[in-house]
Amino acid sequence: MAQLDVREKLEILADAAKYDASCASSGTSKRNSVGGKGIGSTEGSGICHAYAPDGRCISLLKILLTNSCVFDCHYCINRKSSNVRRARFTAQEVVTLTLSFYRRNYIEGLFLSSGIIKSSNYTMEQIVEVARSLREDHDFRGYIHLKTIPDADPELVHQAGLYADRVSINVELPTVGGLQRLAPEKDIGRIEGAMADTKSAIIDTKDARKKYKSAPKFAPAGQSTQMIVGADAATDRDIVGKAASLYDRFSLRRVYYSAFSPIPEASSVLPLKRPPLMREHRLYQSDWLMRFYDYTPTEVQAAVDPATGMLPLDIDPKLAWALKFRERFPVDVNRAPKEMLLRVPGLGTKAVASILSARRWRRLRLDDVARLTVSIAKIRPFIVTEDWRPTLIDGRADLRPIVAPKREQMELFA
Repeated sequence: MAQLDVREKLEILADAAKYDASCASSGTSKRNSVGGKGIGSTEGSGICHAYAPDGRCISLLKILLTNSCVFDCHYCINRKSSNVRRARFTAQEVVTLTLSFYRRNYIEGLFLSSGIIKSSNYTMEQIVEVARSLREDHDFRGYIHLKTIPDADPELVHQAGLYADRVSINVELPTVGGLQRLAPEKDIGRIEGAMADTKSAIIDTKDARKKYKSAPKFAPAGQSTQMIVGADAATDRDIVGKAASLYDRFSLRRVYYSAFSPIPEASSVLPLKRPPLMREHRLYQSDWLMRFYDYTPTEVQAAVDPATGMLPLDIDPKLAWALKFRERFPVDVNRAPKEMLLRVPGLGTKAVASILSARRWRRLRLDDVARLTVSIAKIRPFIVTEDWRPTLIDGRADLRPIVAPKREQMELFA
């Protein structure tokens, strides 16, 4: 086999990393290189992102250390039995690439994952060495996100958290049965055990820093995970329930959802086509409802189709929930508590905060609410104001055609 140069390796291993969606960089601690010390910086509010046409983040140098792997997970393009072109970086090559890209202002940080080579411990050692060299040898202060390996020695995972802003461990699939069938070499117990250890380390270091400012930070941007959507028979109800459990048990910062993408020479146990990308989008919306709108997992799950367990694709989960529980509407914007205002389709968290503030001084009219939202048409059937009470929602058998977004044909050259 011909020896690959760094450019060819980068082409292969950057493409192989595109299937990992969990590359956001918000929530880290603030660092800078003021005074000429160190290289790079982060902002507490997160890094500015560029986005690919499919919505993926590309502001980080997002690569694999290698796409070779000793595992044979059916859904993975880099599985042992896959007929793909293989490449492998050395730890020093990744360090050099990261610094070179940063100095050219191409990136703000590094997202590093890897297939398993030789053993889980060996691979984790190489990943940790990249982060160690960047931080200690080059005083790199930019963002680092490391994908850790649950089978690796816990001490190696702990070292990764000391150097990285965020660490993540993928649960891969929403159900235990799906993981056993499609990735039999992976064990949900080890995965969740590693996530529990990471949670404990984050809590312990936060407590230590309250007493001693010199105590080291551990993954200040927390931990995240990713689930593949559509590779197995898990429904949206299953996925929402699993995500809620992970948030509650491991205090995750984010759960990412990645629509399954068919791969060459795929196993016969995999579906022949990918699920609609809108399904991935609806799951992110449902995730948002639990994280920022105070919906319980049970409430979000109530928005699914009872027969299929799937969220509707033509309307968002919040609207689906409102249509299913029409008896709770309309909501009086001048009297309703915050939790009910957050359940009005079309009202975001900022709009609700503005309503709560403004109504302390006067009774709100429909025009007042309209100034706080993008489209008052979506909201009108669900609210009562000083000068407005909907009539269409009362006693109407089919409200959905009125409030659902209209499907429009986009112009090719618009």
